[in-house]
Order: sequence, then C-alpha cells, then structure tokens
Amino acid sequence: MFSRDRWLEIFETIRKNKLRTFLSGFTVALGILIFVVLFGFGNGLKNTFDKFFKDDALNTMWVRPSRTSKPYMGYEANRRIELINADLEDVSKRFEFYIEGITPRISFSGTVGYKLESNNYPIRGVGPSHKNNEMTIMMKGRFINGLDVDNKERNVVIGRLVEQDLFKDDDAIGKFISGGGRSWKVVGVFQDDGGDNEERIIYAPYTTIQMIQKGTDDIGQMIISYKPEIGYAGAVAFEKQLKKYLKQKKFIDPTDPRGLFIRSAASDLKENDQFTSVLQYIISFVGIGTLLAGIIGISNIMVFVVKERTKELGVRKAIGATPKSIVGMILHEAIFITTISGYFGLFVGIAFLNFIGDKLEEDYFITNPYIDFSTGVSATILLIAFGAFAGYLPAKRAASIKPIEALRDD
Repeated sequence: MFSRDRWLEIFETIRKNKLRTFLSGFTVALGILIFVVLFGFGNGLKNTFDKFFKDDALNTMWVRPSRTSKPYMGYEANRRIELINADLEDVSKRFEFYIEGITPRISFSGTVGYKLESNNYPIRGVGPSHKNNEMTIMMKGRFINGLDVDNKERNVVIGRLVEQDLFKDDDAIGKFISGGGRSWKVVGVFQDDGGDNEERIIYAPYTTIQMIQKGTDDIGQMIISYKPEIGYAGAVAFEKQLKKYLKQKKFIDPTDPRGLFIRSAASDLKENDQFTSVLQYIISFVGIGTLLAGIIGISNIMVFVVKERTKELGVRKAIGATPKSIVGMILHEAIFITTISGYFGLFVGIAFLNFIGDKLEEDYFITNPYIDFSTGVSATILLIAFGAFAGYLPAKRAASIKPIEALRDD
C-alpha cells in the first residue's frame, strides 16, 4: 500500500545520508554498467564474425584444384590438376539431386578504363548462379544471364566502387568500358556487404573469358550451391561423394591431401558459431561474476547501514514501531535505491554501446555492440532482488534486538 509518510521518511533518510546512499547506488549502477558493456562487446565480436564469415550463401561449396603430392596410376607427383567445362557438366548431371546451382569462376586482374579514367580491377568469369552464391545485390540493371554465357557476349557487371571510380557521377548502365584491347558493355551495377574489395570487382560471362584466353576451357574453380533442404548432414555426405568422384575422374590418389580442395560454407559457419558461442559463454561468465561482485558489495553496504542505524531502530521500537514495520522501511529504502541505480546503470550502458557503434571494428574487431533490452532488464531485476534480500537479513536481525540493547549499541 502507498504510504506518503513512508516515502517522506525515505527521502529524508537519503538526504541526511548522501554519501552512504551514493555508495550504495554507485555499487549497483557500476555492476549493471559493466555487465551491459561486457555482454554488448561479446555480441559485437559475434557481429564481426558474422560479417566476415556470412558474406557468402551458407549452402555453398568451393571446389579448387591444385598440384598433387603423390604419384598415382602412372602419373607423377606435383601434377597440376585442372577443372574444365566437361567437369562442370558431369558434376551437374551426376549430382543433380543435391545441386541447386553451379558456376565456374575464372579469376584474373586487368586494367579497365572509361574515357580518361582507368584502374586495375579483379575480373571474374562466372555464370548466372554466381549472383546467389555471393549474395550479390543488384543496384542497377541485371546480372550475367544464360544468353550472355551461350552467346559469349561482351557484357559486364561492375561493382559500386568501380562505377564510382570510372564514371564519377554518371550512370554506367549501357556505357562501354575498355579492357584487354576490347570494349565491354555495362549491363549491371552491384553492391556487396563483404566490403570495399568486393565492390571493386568486375563480372563477365565465363565463356567470353575462355574465348579471349585463346579458346581454353579451363574454368579455374567450381562453385556449387546445394539444396538447403538436404541439411548439414546431407551437405557433408555430398561433399564426400563429390571429392571421391572428382579424384577418381582426375586420377588423384584417394589418400592425397592435395590435388583438390573442397570448402563448405556450412562447415565454416558451424566452426565459427561454436567459437563465438564459447566466447559468448566466457563473456556471460565474466558478466555474471560482475553481478555477483555487485551483490556482495550491496550486501556489505546494507549490513553497515543497518549496523549504523541500530540506535535509531531501538528508538523506533521503544516508541511502538513493530519489527515488521522496521524491516519494511529498510527494505523499501534498499529496493528504491537499487532500482533507481540499477536502471541508471542499464541505460548508461546501452547509451555507451550505441555511442561506440563500429568505432572499435578496425582495431578490436567489435562491430555494433549491443545487448537485448530484455537481458539487461532481467540482470537489473536480479540485482534489485538480491539487493532487497541483502537488506532483509540484517534488517530482520536488527528488528529482533530489544530496544534497551539497541540503545546501548556503540
């Protein structure tokens, strides 16, 4: 029940004991503030991992050839393995059940210019499904399509920063850029959440690149997107079957650790999620330790507060105050101070995380640290509850002391 006299008494006690009140509130606010900041930094580290490792679609595999390290079936070691157009077609047909999309990637770099502007850019020969693998976001125009590949068109899709470098304020769509002694028509401009380097790339039909490179059918590497419904276990099984098939097809020793590499985004993601989960557990453990330190601190202060007010409590009992009213008064004051201080620490911590933003990303890999509001509120309520409990025990003990003994207390 609301009691005006009780509130007036609490405010009068706070006014007379400013230092004690400040120390009590500071302990609570600092505990919540440190918890919020630590928990937020843990989420910021997780954001950084997500940014670096979730730039590509999660249902993606990269198949990259290299040199063998063992002789096999009459072939010498250190043999260079190549993937060609026929491999692309064979894999598509053999693993049709698993595959959602497949594309080669032929990578090189070259000087590209428009009018008086020119620069050196990475160039990739790809197929239409590459857009989904890289989660490319089209800003203008379109991506490479099937007709570009079939007709070996000299059409290109350029990154946002390529357009900015070469075209300045002009619209690049429909314009022609020069590269490799040929002109190329810009049919699309894309952006990519992977960062600036990803937005300085130029995509062209892989068949056009092969034609320019003296009719070669080398595809560099193969990028496969598998059907999401097969799940992680299905992706692992697909990866094993694919590696076995390609090693047999290319005459690579099954025990050779080199010759052919397959990397799965799902496996990378699982490993990174496990790491960030462990990191989050560590941060949570430190944060909980901070809360416990705050609880111990407020407990010690409440013991001191009650001890300091022993004579006052004795006087109250002598003039008729009941033990229940004394305990209620002390708890009321303790809960009020911890609630105000706790939420002050919570909002200061959240404001600090919002202020930090991405300022720590470059040096400390902490991107946009945050804490769920519900988590912060729960931690604050927990500290308030323990603060009340910390005040209850010494208050109950003091309320049970006889008035004459309380008045004699030094």
